[in-house]
Amino acid sequence: MTNLLTWRYWFTLRPEALSPIAQKGFIFLLILFAALAIILALAKRRGGLYRGLFKRLYNFFISNAVIGLIILFFNYEVVPFFSARFWIAIWAIVMLVWLAFIIKKIKTIPLQKKQKEHEQEFKKYLP
Repeated sequence: MTNLLTWRYWFTLRPEALSPIAQKGFIFLLILFAALAIILALAKRRGGLYRGLFKRLYNFFISNAVIGLIILFFNYEVVPFFSARFWIAIWAIVMLVWLAFIIKKIKTIPLQKKQKEHEQEFKKYLP
């Protein structure tokens, strides 16, 4: 575990291959992302207020599954520069920022729902 906290581990350009446990965990994460992308692909077909959210989450999961698969391939093949650990760190940071934007959008859904109800109430009295 102390190896994870060193600069040499994260920024060496010729790292060793992933440990079998880390590789299996990485594969499990990618399968989970792909499964969630499939579920969200089916959910985004339905209309409604949450359709935009489902589209954003689908794009998030499918994109990160593909990027993770590319990172896993380079780590498996031990390509000198592209298997460096900092790519995984960059990928994780980008995922967190992307999720922050999705969460920001989720917080606006109750306001949109309330506005839509108000608009329907207003249209009820129009001829």
